[in-house]
Amino acid sequence: MTTTTTIADEAVRRLRRLDACAVSDALDQLGLTGQVTGVPKRSGAAARIAGRVRTLKLHAGARPAGAVRHLGTTAVEASGPDDVIVVEQRTGLDAGCWGGLLTLGAKLRGVAGVVADGPVRDIDEARDYDFPIFSTALTARTARSRVVEAATDEPIEPWGVRVAPGDYVIADSSAIVFIAAATVEAVLDAAEFIAAKEAAMAKALLAGKPIGEVMGANYEHMLGNGAA
Repeated sequence: MTTTTTIADEAVRRLRRLDACAVSDALDQLGLTGQVTGVPKRSGAAARIAGRVRTLKLHAGARPAGAVRHLGTTAVEASGPDDVIVVEQRTGLDAGCWGGLLTLGAKLRGVAGVVADGPVRDIDEARDYDFPIFSTALTARTARSRVVEAATDEPIEPWGVRVAPGDYVIADSSAIVFIAAATVEAVLDAAEFIAAKEAAMAKALLAGKPIGEVMGANYEHMLGNGAA
């Protein structure tokens, strides 16, 4: 009997064999969106990260007196090796939405990485831990008395893209691409077809076939119905 966990794990495995450009092309082919460009990788040696989305939303404010949960700790404790934590801190405040101890906690749980629409601090610690983080900005300013957790595993809108917990994300030096859980199978099928076509084109080039012939016969039709 196939379980939801098995299906999710298989989708993550397939996604990790692709890159952001192939997935972006698949979204284009299917008339979908979810691409975010211009967000650099700040730490981690891995060329890319991919996994299921865990969400963390922050808003402006101070932690209520007597509160015992630090922002981000719920997301870390709920995450594992198939997960990428996606953070939304769109307050406009220069305040860290992720930091060194959260990075260490995530590293110890084997979390695949963090994607943050907001400033991240303690980035040198993340580099020492070889933990992958993509973020819009870096800062030294603490979250304390500036931003506070609003929700974990609730829908968020990083970079204006609606993302829900259980969706999928892939991030590399080209882009961050979000994939809705409801469309992940179709997107993976299309992206794998595109990646296979590009691999065949590369093989033809390495065999000495002229680039104009290789790309002219294939590239412009690659996002069609698979007939070219």
